[in-house]
Amino acid sequence: MATPSARHGRRVLGAAAVMICTFLVVVALLATAIGVNYGTKGDNLPPPATVAAFLANLTLIDRVKLFDNNPEIVRAFAGTGISVMVTAANGDIPSLATKEGAAAWVAANVAPYYPATEISLVAVGNEIMDTGDQNLIGNLVPAMHALKAALDAAGYRKIRVSTPSSLGILVDAQAPSAARFRDGWDVTIFAPMLEFLRKTGSPLVVNAYPYFGYNGDTLPYALARAGNLGVTDGGTGVTYRSMFQAQLDSVYSAMKKVGYEDVEILVGETGWPTKAMEGQVGVSPAEAAEYVRYLIGEVGSGSGTPLMPKRTFETYLFALFNEDLKPGPVAERNFGMFQPDFTPMYDVGIMKDPVKTGPAPTGDNGFSSATASAPPSEDKAPEEAGGGAAPSSPKSKPAAGTSSETAPKGDNDDGGNSEKTKPEEGGATQPPASEATRSILPAVSWVLALALPLVVHV
Repeated sequence: MATPSARHGRRVLGAAAVMICTFLVVVALLATAIGVNYGTKGDNLPPPATVAAFLANLTLIDRVKLFDNNPEIVRAFAGTGISVMVTAANGDIPSLATKEGAAAWVAANVAPYYPATEISLVAVGNEIMDTGDQNLIGNLVPAMHALKAALDAAGYRKIRVSTPSSLGILVDAQAPSAARFRDGWDVTIFAPMLEFLRKTGSPLVVNAYPYFGYNGDTLPYALARAGNLGVTDGGTGVTYRSMFQAQLDSVYSAMKKVGYEDVEILVGETGWPTKAMEGQVGVSPAEAAEYVRYLIGEVGSGSGTPLMPKRTFETYLFALFNEDLKPGPVAERNFGMFQPDFTPMYDVGIMKDPVKTGPAPTGDNGFSSATASAPPSEDKAPEEAGGGAAPSSPKSKPAAGTSSETAPKGDNDDGGNSEKTKPEEGGATQPPASEATRSILPAVSWVLALALPLVVHV
């Protein structure tokens, strides 16, 4: 039987381990670009100005991705130091493919807010390839060209342009090294798109969800748990023990097959729900926290993937809030990191004050800060993706050792967005660290101050 001192030692070691893990997550947040998708499909969400102040003042998140270009939300982030990715609606794509239409869109949706609001990237639609709409698909790359030209002509050269895609753009992705773009799309869509992205220093944006590729047997692989058996790629002999890494390497392999493996990859959406259908294995706040904690450490480590060593990936977690009006399975309404009253669903070290993680003030003046310049409003944001300009896309296609899909993800909000960096030919550079990120040192000091004495004591 263990002595009291031995049991005490194990408890102290456990507490120290938790603190050190929190410290590593905080360091990872400092080292890389972690953002969050800010969706608005809820009837109980706080005003945009309150949300912007909360993120800027109380969290380490320094960038957000919007599923539309709602003026109230874009304006709310003015002066916060938080960069914003906005989305042009799917239905706008045909007009954006013209010089006049692109110029008009920039004048209406960028000029009134930039640079007070740091718009970092404009996403042209969301998962357009999954819509099956040939008019949208055919105009997608021309719209990206025209929109970038309009931004440059207006003097907004630092704003990047891209379009988010699900993993449904790939085939033969069970083994990452064998993955390729779908026949026909590889030459007619993705080769010219990647050429554009390379020339403008913009990223290829992909939405990667291990959640939609796991089953009960592969849950440890999807969550990248230590000691999981993983999946071996017969083409390279590499054993993947992270489905997320395998999915990214599948995208890389497809890009390499058309000659554009140097283009940066940005993860526009990834996440894990806290609730799903009754009886579904692997869905709770514990698993969601486990995945997000892994993800932050992974993308911030600088270790990259087996096929992309030492690369980092700008990544946007899905999502900021639970959204009670989202259609589809239960999980669709429960991807949020926070409840609408700002109560965290789980703790992964993204709060500036690691002690105070309870509900935040919800009144219009709940935060004393000059960061939110727009007056709070109770008005709802319009339907994401421009009011449903295109049908919701199917779930992301599993890749790299995934064996089954859990549930359809109807939350792609018909008009997503994303971003990444690749300065080239006058292209944009990654947005600078915000005040939120720069204030990380007190949190680091707090963790070290508590953890190190415990370790020394043991």
